[in-house]
Amino acid sequence: MKIAVFNARSYDKRYFDRYNRQHRHELHYVDTHLDEQTLVLADDAEVICVFVNDPVPKPLLKRMRERGIRMLALRSAGFNHVDIAAANELGILVANVPGYSPYAVAEHAVGMILALIRRLVRAQARVREGNFSLEGLMGFDLHGKTVGIVGTGKIGSVFARIMHGFGCELLGCDPVESEDCRTLGMRYVNFDTLCRNSDIISLHCPLLPDTRHLVNEKAISEMRDRVCLINTSRGGVIDTAAIIRGLKSGKIGYLGLDVYEEEEDLFFEDHSDSVISDDVFARLLTFNNVMVTGHQAYFTHEAISNITRATLENVGEFEKTGNCTNRLVAG
Repeated sequence: MKIAVFNARSYDKRYFDRYNRQHRHELHYVDTHLDEQTLVLADDAEVICVFVNDPVPKPLLKRMRERGIRMLALRSAGFNHVDIAAANELGILVANVPGYSPYAVAEHAVGMILALIRRLVRAQARVREGNFSLEGLMGFDLHGKTVGIVGTGKIGSVFARIMHGFGCELLGCDPVESEDCRTLGMRYVNFDTLCRNSDIISLHCPLLPDTRHLVNEKAISEMRDRVCLINTSRGGVIDTAAIIRGLKSGKIGYLGLDVYEEEEDLFFEDHSDSVISDDVFARLLTFNNVMVTGHQAYFTHEAISNITRATLENVGEFEKTGNCTNRLVAG
């Protein structure tokens, strides 16, 4: 099938070319984002492939259907950027990549924790300037600390195993409890209890109506003083304005974000020669106890390989059967 791969970076092209040798789809790379104006660049493709930073609302889906697009192949696990109900209604099959590498995201979360609580970024900057003073660099041991994990699916379970290896006590919050996590000694509690009793909180839940702004003013007020909060899930799980107030008051002692609720116009692009116009995001960057990475937790060789292979397999399955195991259905 002919696949128009939108917002294709150099690494996307490299991995798609490598793994397409066995599938032999016709790949048409489009460097720009997908929208109603750029849709024409798909030419006569039957399949459009997008990443998480390309919103696909109903009007765009209607235009896609008019052009004969039969499938939207997401090279991501997340799908909240697509109007799935509209796609189902229009007869456009949408498929995602549900499990590409839980280790990539879980390990990134752990890396952020260590960098924050041991002040590694500040320490490295000092050493580069010839300053070997330890003033202001004191951290704390992970061993014996209580770690609250919100969402104990594949990624949360891997994260739990790593933190168990550090000797941490584990609290979990998820409507579906993991036997693997229970085996590690995890105790499942409600979200409020998790907030009150955790030294470190790591978010690994999907963005749903019930989880949007889950971390808000009330939740932050329940948290322990100087809590370490990590988000590698979805930006909308956190109320950013409330987080900034928590940082200013000192309630939040360490914050690690790989996602941001208004990241669509920021992440995956080079803005180094321009002024960031998002005042809320700019305010976040002023805190020396905040670490932000640009949605790179998933970005490992293993994960990109799995994403690319699974995306091509989704298209191949659709070509052969008219359906797909990873098809997304509203509701």
